[in-house]
Formats: sequence, C-alpha cells, structure tokens
Amino acid sequence: MTATMKIPFNKPHFTGREAQYITQMAVTGRLSGNGMFTRKCHEIFETRLGFGKVLLTTSCTDALEMAALLADIRPGDEVIMPSFTFVSTANAFILRGARIVFADTAPDYPNIDVHALEGLITPLTRAIAVVHYAGVACDMEVIMALAKKYNLLVIEDAAHSLDSFYKGKPLGGIGHFGTFSFHETKNIIAGEGGLLALNDPAYVARGEILWEKGTDRVAFSRGDVAKYEWQDVGSSFLPSEITAAFLLAQLEDMKHIQDIRKDLWNRYYERLKPLADQGFFTIPAIPGFATHNGSLFFILARDPGERRKLLKHLNNDGIQAVFHYLPLHSSPYYKTRHDGRILKNTDRFAGLIIRLPFYASLNGDEMDYVVKSITRFYLKGK
Repeated sequence: MTATMKIPFNKPHFTGREAQYITQMAVTGRLSGNGMFTRKCHEIFETRLGFGKVLLTTSCTDALEMAALLADIRPGDEVIMPSFTFVSTANAFILRGARIVFADTAPDYPNIDVHALEGLITPLTRAIAVVHYAGVACDMEVIMALAKKYNLLVIEDAAHSLDSFYKGKPLGGIGHFGTFSFHETKNIIAGEGGLLALNDPAYVARGEILWEKGTDRVAFSRGDVAKYEWQDVGSSFLPSEITAAFLLAQLEDMKHIQDIRKDLWNRYYERLKPLADQGFFTIPAIPGFATHNGSLFFILARDPGERRKLLKHLNNDGIQAVFHYLPLHSSPYYKTRHDGRILKNTDRFAGLIIRLPFYASLNGDEMDYVVKSITRFYLKGK
C-alpha cells in the first residue's frame, strides 16, 4: 500500500445474486411494490429475525414518517429525541407539527442520556425517539419504563442497528415502532430502502393502510375485502420490487456479511487500543447490556483542533475518514426554535468523532495502512 493509493470511506457490498433476482423479478412482469420479493423480505424479518409485523419502505426516512403518523403526532405535541442524529429523525415529527425537545447524549457514548429524559417530559410530550448510534443500544429498560409511567410512545431509530441486541432483544423490536435503513452505507443495503417494525399489534391494521396510500389494498390482496377503497391518510411508502429483489439477496447473505463486519470492527479495536491506552484518543466502549453489529468504527480525538489535523493527515495519505452528525439543536433551521439548553456532551461528540473507512471488502493491507497512518500522526518524532 502506498500513499498514492486511495481508501474510500465506504464501498457497497454485493453478494452476486442481486442482478439475478432483479432479472427474475423483471421476467415475472411485477415491478410495483408488495410482490413476491417484498413478501420474502418480510418473511425473513418476521420468522428468522424475530420481529412481529414489518413493512418495507422506500427509506428509513419514510419508515420514521409512517411511525409519526401512526403515533398520531399533531401540532403542539412534543417529541423528545437526541440532537446527535440525522435530520430524518426530527423531520418526521416536524412534518406533523410537533415541537422537538432535544436531549443531550450520555457522557460516555453518543446515545441519548437516559438519565436526563424524565426532566424533559411535560404534559405535551407524546413520544420519545431514540437512536442506537453505530448499532449500540440505548438503555431501553429505562426508556420503556418512562414511556409506561407517562403513557408515551417509543420510536427506535435503528438505522444503524440491524443484527444488534439489547439484553438479547433485537434493536428496533423493543419500542412501539422500529425503523431501519438499507442505504448503501449500511451493513445490509438496497441502494436506498428502509423498514418499519410494528411491535405493537394495535398498529398493524392502520400501518398497512398508511403504507398503501391510505387504502385497504393490502387487505384486498389477501382476499379479506372485495374491493379496496380510501380509508385514511397515507402515502406511497412501499418500495418497488426492484429494491426488494436487491435487498433479498443481501438478507439471505446477512450472516456472512455480519461476520465479516464484526471481525473488521474487532480488528480495528484491537489494533488501535494500544494507542487509546496511551491517551492519544478514545475508542468505543460497548455497555454490558449491548452488542455491536459492525456498523461503523469511530475514534474520539482529544480536541476539535486535533481532529481537523488528523482528518487532514489521513486525507493526505489517501484515506477518506469523515466526521459525523452536526448537532440538530444548533442547525440553521432549528437554533432559533431550540429552548436554549446547552447540550455539552452532544457538542463534544460532534466536535471529536472521526469515522474510519469501514466496508466488508476492507482487506488486511488497507486496515494496516489506516492504522499505521494514525500511529504515525500520534507518534511522529518518537
């Protein structure tokens, strides 16, 4: 490996069956959604992965928007969520007229600070949306206990979290709703694409109606009704069979993909731990109640200036490392709407995180090169 070679941040992984399934789908002549490939994807989630009712969506954003509709979020409602997340988590509820109450992250990991949640609950609070950053679980027992105490709904943004667990329970399957992403940067991909898990059976019937543009077309396709009609609000949330065919190939190979990614995560951890032990940076600490799923690997620089220098150093070595979320509470759109609370841990993580190149085909030489580049940055002159 030389400095002229490039290591990208991400490379989509292909199993080799995606094109075969898409061709098979095209031959059937059924390209629109909720066909054979969609049903096969649903079956994997519902029978093999332990979820209840699931619905494929065109994106995790759409899954979140469906959850907001099902939660009956209305103007004036408040939704508590972390500021350290992607904008889709907030947009889903903003579109329903909600006021977002941003919570700080915990001091030791960029997940929501569960100990600060109760103080943010008011009579206007309708829901708590949590994000399992990098596929590492928030403390869901605390969150679900608060939700029960105050009669709140819980939405898990599990975009990073397929095949990750909290005390043996799959992330995205604990709250009332769980949402997943199959964007090309995720472990299991379909280019775009998402999924909504309906963990409370009370929401299944309406979920199917919202999914199909507000009609009972799903019930009609099962033969439950003689015709389908407009029953409720809704949108075209379901993906085409092209997306589902691609996704099926990935889901069938999930164990293999996950074994590779978990091994890569563990190798990064082992290789970088000696430097972390010397205090040069911090590496992720996984709580005892959680697992990791090889979603991404990050380190925390000691200060924002050091992060800028390290990112520049890595870029000069042909390594595409990146920072991550910019805090939503101080974004151009929301900073005048935020209540003014200082979210110090959110700001700290946002200023220090560096995400390293991470993809299933990352080979030993490439990882060696990344680790050696980081080592050289910190040990230069020693």
